[in-house]
Amino acid sequence: MLYPLSTCVTDIDVVNRNQFCIETTTISSKMAGGEQASHRPGLLKQQNKSHKTGRHRSKSEIDKNNKGRVHVKLISKRKNQELKRDERRKKANQLRSKKREDILAKKRAIGGSDSAPFLSAIIPIGESANLQKLLKQMKECDADAKVEITGCNIMHINIPRFRQNFSLIIPQPGDLYAALDACKVVDSVIFLVSPPSDSDSCVSHSTNNEGVLGFDSSGEELLSAIMAQGLPSPIFVVNDIDAISAKKRNDYKKLLLKQLDQMVPVEKLQVIENESDALRLFHQIGSQKQRPVYQRNMRCHFLCEEVNFKQSLDDPTVGTLIVDGYVRYQPLNVNGLVHIPGWGDFQMERIEVQRNPGEFIFLEEANPSLQETLKSENDPDPMNGEQTWPYQEEMDGQTLEDGKIEDNEEMEIKKRFPKGTSEYQAAWIKDDDNDANQEDEKEEDDSDDWEDDCEDDCEDMIEDDDNESGTSSEEDEEDEMESVEMEGGDTHVYDKKVNFADEENDLKRIKEAREDELFPDEVDTPRDTLAKVRFQKYRGLKSFRTSPWDPKENLPMDYSRTFQFQNFQRTRKRVLKEERTGAKPGWYVRVHVKNVPSHLPAGLQPGYPLALVGMLPHEQKMSVINLVLKRFKNTRDQQAIPSKERLIFHCGYRRYAASPIFSQHTAANKHKYERFFRPESVVVATLYAPIMFPPASVLVFREKKDGSQIMTATGSVLSVNPDRITVKRAVLSGAPFKVHRKSAVLRFMFFNREDIEWFKPVELRTKYGRRGHIREPLGTHGHMKCVFDGQIKSQDTIMMNLYKRVFPKWSYDPNVAFPPALYNHEAEMEDAANQLMS
Repeated sequence: MLYPLSTCVTDIDVVNRNQFCIETTTISSKMAGGEQASHRPGLLKQQNKSHKTGRHRSKSEIDKNNKGRVHVKLISKRKNQELKRDERRKKANQLRSKKREDILAKKRAIGGSDSAPFLSAIIPIGESANLQKLLKQMKECDADAKVEITGCNIMHINIPRFRQNFSLIIPQPGDLYAALDACKVVDSVIFLVSPPSDSDSCVSHSTNNEGVLGFDSSGEELLSAIMAQGLPSPIFVVNDIDAISAKKRNDYKKLLLKQLDQMVPVEKLQVIENESDALRLFHQIGSQKQRPVYQRNMRCHFLCEEVNFKQSLDDPTVGTLIVDGYVRYQPLNVNGLVHIPGWGDFQMERIEVQRNPGEFIFLEEANPSLQETLKSENDPDPMNGEQTWPYQEEMDGQTLEDGKIEDNEEMEIKKRFPKGTSEYQAAWIKDDDNDANQEDEKEEDDSDDWEDDCEDDCEDMIEDDDNESGTSSEEDEEDEMESVEMEGGDTHVYDKKVNFADEENDLKRIKEAREDELFPDEVDTPRDTLAKVRFQKYRGLKSFRTSPWDPKENLPMDYSRTFQFQNFQRTRKRVLKEERTGAKPGWYVRVHVKNVPSHLPAGLQPGYPLALVGMLPHEQKMSVINLVLKRFKNTRDQQAIPSKERLIFHCGYRRYAASPIFSQHTAANKHKYERFFRPESVVVATLYAPIMFPPASVLVFREKKDGSQIMTATGSVLSVNPDRITVKRAVLSGAPFKVHRKSAVLRFMFFNREDIEWFKPVELRTKYGRRGHIREPLGTHGHMKCVFDGQIKSQDTIMMNLYKRVFPKWSYDPNVAFPPALYNHEAEMEDAANQLMS
């Protein structure tokens, strides 16, 4: 059928299988208003009925026919896939409402009348911060607010209009350890910045000048350490901004925000100019989202608000520490252990809970049969690994002494002497080789670190040479210094201020790190001793990745003092899932801590934030702990850190000093030992330390001779595994002397024939990727014939890899000295204390 041009087909509705109905519409070139009309379905549009399923059965009909029977394949499927649409919708609503209730419960858990108040710490991050003015504005922010001061200079503020309670602690400005200990327990931290007096003229001229904005290098170091430890909910506050003219205040805030945003994302800067701004600050503290710190939330934390010490009558060196405060985050069990940062681990005697202000009632007392012990080290049994089966000589009726005498006789018979030497003359000749070997073995057994290292042998030789030539060189230097002093006295004064011995050590360390970077793990073969004696603890591996290595082989005696988990991850999950009993979070309790040394409370500084941390089970025991570390970008410390150097660790809630060994961070079963921890690198530090369940942050500080500490690395706890194998590699190198296709004559790798025969099974490799083995020695001066899997080039270098397992030293020291303050703020701290007490 033909249609005129003024019509077109727009819709087809199927009435039945043999009949169609075509609806047509007329198209006009010009519509009213110049717009095209929208399409509307006609009366005959198909509308399928919802209850009609066509030829297949509906889901309800299938379920009705099955009568509850389920197919075998459907049983193994996940339950979520079997849910229907309505069931999935209801389940999503339940999960959403549950999450909402959990969030509201967490918000109501702090700050209310029946819970612990919001705990915040005020930390200045600049020397020009005006702390006294901020405290005054926060105290006078509301006329109806009630302010109370505890014995530890903790300020409690109750604001009726918010129906919330707040607590403020003010650590000593510039004190790194006080700020870190305060941030371990607080809910939020207030970073205070104040512009210096001369910042008005510097805002428009310089944007990168340090200290112009009030945020200097000391504040940057403090903020970096707090972020690496675990940053609570941060609030950045700027006060005393009236020192800048009104035209330049926006520029100042933009520059400061840009500088802070390079370290931590900052949404907004709170400018405190008057009491209403301080009230708005309290509203933000009470309404902001709490940032989770998992190492803090998985343990009980307790900030001491009142501290008293009762000396023991039996032993005057110890006593009972009585502290009051709120229980936070997790319940506090009296049978568990508590850790006081900087003091150590202690047991609790009893816990009392506050019923009315100033009135405490008994809650629970420690049960000696259930209380955790303070035992941290295992008692090794020296007879555990002794040989109890009789020797073959004893079984044959011969004593062990007779066997030793016969062995000595055989050794004497095997001695070689020049021709023509009589027995009388031979008796007076000493066996120099055996004596030297025995002395070398004694030295190797006595040395704990750097044993079997060629570099250390060279160091000892250099030190001996320096000691021998020290007297003559010092006399010459004294003569030169006398002549220089006569010419000008300033040089002599300058030399007294500089410690040239430290500079020599630093130069020596830099050279060693540079040499190890250019020639990694390469060791010179000694010429005065046999290489098989020098490297008797090393072995060759066919493949570093796949060759087996028994983790229980030749363990040091220190390993018998440690504890090991059969399955560390399973134990961690079980410990964290266990239900905890005791004083609930939010209760105000009084804790009696027993057997505290008397000198610790006596040396407590006024205003220092003293906290108690509830320890998880087994965390007081010693083991081998592995930490993943990354070098911190610090302009003051860019030197490579050698292994086994004493460092200060802030691991979770602990801090201690230890000498770790470094290794590569890989997923293999063996990990190569790293002699140096270089800048911008990632290593695993292995050391003896108390057990710490991850997640836990790690801060590493390097202590200088003047007592100051520099943060050199940050990281986290990897595992607690004594079976982690750290393998040290020693590379012996040689040069081809003669080359003929795949065979070559090598020299300078060994210097005698016995060493070549000893290391003959070890595989060789070259820097160009060839592999081979030793065929036979040539002569008696260390030349040997080798065969490779391809053509050898004359400029190639042949190497032999030897491996041995290394262990850390037992250097754990829980007593760490406090570093000096980053900047002196004593006068302002006294004013702040007076402001609190007024």
